[in-house]
Amino acid sequence: MARKGRHGPRPRTYEIAGGEAELLRDADRDGGWMLLVDGVPQSYVDLSDPTYLDFEYMRLMGDVVDSLGLAGEAFDAVHVGGAGCTLPRYIAVTRPGSRQVVLEPDAELVQVVREQLPVKGVPGLRIRITDGRSGIAALADEADDLVVMDAFAGASMPPELATREFVLDAARVLRPGGVYLANVADGFRLPFARRVAATVRSVFGHTLLMGDPGVLRGRRFGNLIVAASREPLPVAELTRRAAGGAVRARLLEGGDLAAFCAGAAPLRAGEEIVAPVPPPQVFGRS
Repeated sequence: MARKGRHGPRPRTYEIAGGEAELLRDADRDGGWMLLVDGVPQSYVDLSDPTYLDFEYMRLMGDVVDSLGLAGEAFDAVHVGGAGCTLPRYIAVTRPGSRQVVLEPDAELVQVVREQLPVKGVPGLRIRITDGRSGIAALADEADDLVVMDAFAGASMPPELATREFVLDAARVLRPGGVYLANVADGFRLPFARRVAATVRSVFGHTLLMGDPGVLRGRRFGNLIVAASREPLPVAELTRRAAGGAVRARLLEGGDLAAFCAGAAPLRAGEEIVAPVPPPQVFGRS
């Protein structure tokens, strides 16, 4: 999920299970397309250059991917939430030989992407039409090096995918040095993001949080990235990238992240979880 960007004058619309999908051509980049569902931006895909990441949070996710293991090393990844498959396309180019599975429950959306933003030529990529919980549960132990949680129902994270039980199952799927990477959106004072971070910290020994400084201070609604592993994460490299990259971001880990999560209880299955919804002005609506 991200803000609306520039686009051409003639959107294409499609009825899908989750509502109405729109494809907007980027007027400034050949091959650039914005995918929206019910007016909420879900993906930006550049068919001519899959390494171009337009959304700020996606660039931060790309930084995490780039910092893992050896440069260009292939790995196995599972993505909970598909939309336009932006990050899988990026990994396929920057980590050639990688094997990736996308778990996406909306069959109509998958069909739109296959026809309009073709994925057939993305090597090593498969899409399974299933929800995140069922899809992860069906995977073998220690099957993957990376689990990406980037699923939104409209403008909100599905609550069941924020629970400790789900994160534990994702951890089961990861190899010992594997990384869990999640996109979470929140606003004023970040109550949901604090609980999500506390949930991930309760499962993994090493966790960090990245985001725009204004969002991290709880001053405006936006996306934050959580990365976690059983083994130490490349904190120094990611801190350097956050400070000097195209997307200026802050990174919290260790004591700073503990302070951020202070008093926040992990989210658990069975409790009533209400994921935050962005205010209408975030997407240019009033």
